[in-house]
Amino acid sequence: MNTAKWFRSVYEHTTLPAIYTTGFIIGLGANVWGLKSLLQKWKILGHINVFLLNLGIANFLFLPTLPFFATYYFMGNKWIFGEGFCKIIRFCFNLNLYGSIGFLTCISVYRYLAIVHPMKVMGRITVTHSVAISVVVWLLVSFQSLPDMFYPKTSANNTDTNGTEKCHHTTTPKYVEDYLKYSVGWTLTGFVIPLLILLGSYGHVTLVLCRINTIDKVVKQRSLKLMFILILLFSVCYIPFHIFKNLSLYSRVLKSKYKKYPKWDKGVFGAHQISRGLVCLNSVLNPLVYLHVMDIPAQIRQMLQRSRQIFTHFFLSKYSNVPVAQSADV
Repeated sequence: MNTAKWFRSVYEHTTLPAIYTTGFIIGLGANVWGLKSLLQKWKILGHINVFLLNLGIANFLFLPTLPFFATYYFMGNKWIFGEGFCKIIRFCFNLNLYGSIGFLTCISVYRYLAIVHPMKVMGRITVTHSVAISVVVWLLVSFQSLPDMFYPKTSANNTDTNGTEKCHHTTTPKYVEDYLKYSVGWTLTGFVIPLLILLGSYGHVTLVLCRINTIDKVVKQRSLKLMFILILLFSVCYIPFHIFKNLSLYSRVLKSKYKKYPKWDKGVFGAHQISRGLVCLNSVLNPLVYLHVMDIPAQIRQMLQRSRQIFTHFFLSKYSNVPVAQSADV
């Protein structure tokens, strides 16, 4: 069985639905907890809570679509809900993806200003400013995602005789060349530019935190942890998805022109399928941002400490009395 067939029969139709189902269950619980904690600490957090709230809204736009994606891939790429709903859930996916990127970038810039230029921004950034910026982010994300809905999303499923359709996450082969141009521009404006802003902000923040000794140690640790989480999010969820999505589209363009796929298509196909599973995990990992922007509740600290104590006690009791075999070659 070649790589493409393996991914279709095993990964795409078995593993991917399992990832979507698990992501829905864990993501729903984690985001409910995160937003509940956010509302409880609303006045303490300051203006950054507006961006955290919008990050949670972006997650809740996406999470309800995961069961439909899981059903679609589990049934062997058979879409039974119609083209209109296919476009709606793909639009919700894009709003979540690029909305999350946008608000994570806003949080990064806010942290940058608070740490690097605290005196300049003190009292100048208000809730009104944060709300206005959030509205602009939603408008930009919607503007970038809206053209995607005008591309055909469904086509006949050639592997099925019951008249079912496929729900493309890009578009049908007929329009793939135009879609590639749109996707590259979308990637640059919706992902590359925010990534550069995030890296620039946290690169400068890291230099400041390492150079200045007057900043509280706890503030340093939380800021560096948040930077690590954001870099992890982008590295695991966003970077592979955008790279392999565009490479896959380019491979399809070459197929339409030369009637065959390039030699590197199999590797790109497999990597793209994996990246589609990873990108849905952003709604699961985003609550980690809540965790490090807000203080961890005392009960969670206690639960983690209790679990560590139980594990340590079990480990010592199990292995402390085990005799160690002596080697003959001393």
